[in-house]
This record gives sequence, structure tokens and C-alpha cells, in this order.
Amino acid sequence: MHELGVVFYILDSVKKIAIENKAKGIRMVILEIGDVSGIIPYYLEDCWQWAIKKDEMTKDAELKIETIKAVSYCSDCKKEFDTIKNGKTCPVCKGGNTYLLTGNEVNIKEIEVF
Repeated sequence: MHELGVVFYILDSVKKIAIENKAKGIRMVILEIGDVSGIIPYYLEDCWQWAIKKDEMTKDAELKIETIKAVSYCSDCKKEFDTIKNGKTCPVCKGGNTYLLTGNEVNIKEIEVF
């Protein structure tokens, strides 16, 4: 389960930003997680609930997750398509000369501090 390591990295990052901005604590963090990022949101949320209690600055921090749809691009026919539904095969030309455009990201989108 790499979600715990991801949570620690996110918390370290947002705490650093909060401290730089002279905030007393973190109220909320909004994450963007790609459909094919390899992160399981349920596990991430579970790890989050455990980890935030370890620090006074994060003890009440809420986590919101927004999903980024996995979209691939076909270099042969120049079409975009749903990666989850079609995998690496273009549904238009049936070619395999494709690559992922979006969907493997993990971004800290927003931090709310007090």
C-alpha cells in the first residue's frame, strides 16, 4: 500500500506551505487523482484519517478527492478516447500507436488554511 507514503508526502507539502504563509492549521486539502494513477481513493482516505491525527496543524484537515478521467490519444488517426473503456487500443482505427494524455496525475489542487 503506497497510499500511506503519498499521504505523508502530501501532508509534508501542505504543512510547509501553511507554515510559509503563517497559518495556524490546515482545514481542507483538495486532491486531483487520475483514474489510472495507481492510487486507490478509499485507501488514501483511510491513511489520511490516521495520519492527520499525528500533527496538531493537520488534526482536523478534511480531504476531498476529484477524479481526473483517463484519456488517451491515437497518433495514427489523431483521435482522443476513453482509456478505461478501451485500454491502449484506439476504438476508431483499432490501432495501438497510442499514449496517455491525462489520468495518471496526482495533484494538490487546493489548500484551505486558518
